[in-house]
Amino acid sequence: MPDEISATATAANDDIVLRGMGSFHVGGRVAEISGKPVRAMQRQPGGPLTPFDPNGQYAVEQMYVQYFLPRKRKGRVPLLLWHGGGLTGVTYESTPDGREGWVNMFLRYGWDVYNCDAMERGRSGFAPPEIWPDEPVFLPCRDPFERFRIGDGPGSWNPDPAKARVIPGNQFPVEAYTNFMRQAVPRWLSTDDAVIAAYVALVDKLGPCVILAHSQGGAFAFRVAEQRPDKIKAIVAIESATAGNIVDAPKLKDVPVLMLFGDYVEQHPRWAAFKSIDAEYADAIKAAGGQVDWVDLPDLGIKGNSHMLMQDRNNAAIADVIQQWLVRKGLSDEQ
Repeated sequence: MPDEISATATAANDDIVLRGMGSFHVGGRVAEISGKPVRAMQRQPGGPLTPFDPNGQYAVEQMYVQYFLPRKRKGRVPLLLWHGGGLTGVTYESTPDGREGWVNMFLRYGWDVYNCDAMERGRSGFAPPEIWPDEPVFLPCRDPFERFRIGDGPGSWNPDPAKARVIPGNQFPVEAYTNFMRQAVPRWLSTDDAVIAAYVALVDKLGPCVILAHSQGGAFAFRVAEQRPDKIKAIVAIESATAGNIVDAPKLKDVPVLMLFGDYVEQHPRWAAFKSIDAEYADAIKAAGGQVDWVDLPDLGIKGNSHMLMQDRNNAAIADVIQQWLVRKGLSDEQ
């Protein structure tokens, strides 16, 4: 990693002034259901029974996007924030304990920020079981606690935060863990192609852009970039949970990539395996003449990070590392 990247947080604390904000849906398709019986339905308690016909066309597999445009724009292209599995764009809005999230921080850096709820999550909506036949996955509270390097391994979860076994020095705000689990949403295991199609539609709509993606979102970002390398100016992959298709990695030879990992990774086989996959993909990009910078945050003195780096107590320092890299790549003016 270049020596110029430091661990000093420099994001300003002045008010955010916008030139615009809004939201839209992008992508998706029309699916049709037929052959279902008409049934009586009481739409409101105490209301009359009326016929409901479930047959017909449905708008499905669209993606919700919320955007914020700062008055003082310094980012050269839009910045797209893509979240991880079982989560939504809330990941980047604010932390479980109420501190500022990366949406605000990158607005202060001067980026046009587009924060997404991936297809099949949150405000993007869902599809009937006739269209998505497999069952959604719901996470019990113990799962992310033990899997996201917050708790100290299997059996570390306890509903009483005072009794939970937290990794020593961990930066996640454990006292607000219940608030974090309130952000969790169902996910499906068979919809990846539709998720990627919606992300491709967003990239086509906005034109050249930078993608900042976390966990499962990182794998999607690489696969989208393989399809649209001319429209991706850079990828920031935050602990990407696998990468793209390695045979297609050379397509990213003109796309600068930052791969960033937090702490305790080597002590957890799951994350060590993902890191190894990401490193292999990075090597394939570099072998084709591309640029990949790698950051292990402890090497910069930023220690104790869980898998949810953007919500950890030192999230501002991590945002600053990313911003400095983007400045060095010529994608943003100086802070």
